[in-house]
Amino acid sequence: MSDLPDWAKKMWKDLGSPDISELQSVHTGDLMERRHGLRKDDLVEVQLDARALRDDDPTWVKGRLLSSGKSSLEILTAEGEHSYIAREVIVKIVLVAHTRPAYIDDKELLEFERADQKRRTNLHEKVEKKTKGNDDSHLWG
Repeated sequence: MSDLPDWAKKMWKDLGSPDISELQSVHTGDLMERRHGLRKDDLVEVQLDARALRDDDPTWVKGRLLSSGKSSLEILTAEGEHSYIAREVIVKIVLVAHTRPAYIDDKELLEFERADQKRRTNLHEKVEKKTKGNDDSHLWG
């Protein structure tokens, strides 16, 4: 994809070279059809507050968004470094490209979350059985 910066081209290829032209944000029109905001696997550039860094540290982090939490972003940098960035030190986030559909349209992500939820439920049940020493989860009250 010639529109991508050089640092992003390898990451885009590593993701299977998805057709990103179909994944653009939609900011106007019918509310139900709008799709915008950061998504898992987006290629982003994050500007950090220089006051939070050492003198030699770069103020920009460029890479793929792995996750976004309440207090931090998890990014796989173009250099292959796995970084957690506190939201408190973020000045600006530039979306370079979406590489996945919007959350509500992302069938693969929804299937993953459903399977992950089942896995977590099973894990919680195992923990309950081991810590209580009995299996009374089928009883009410």
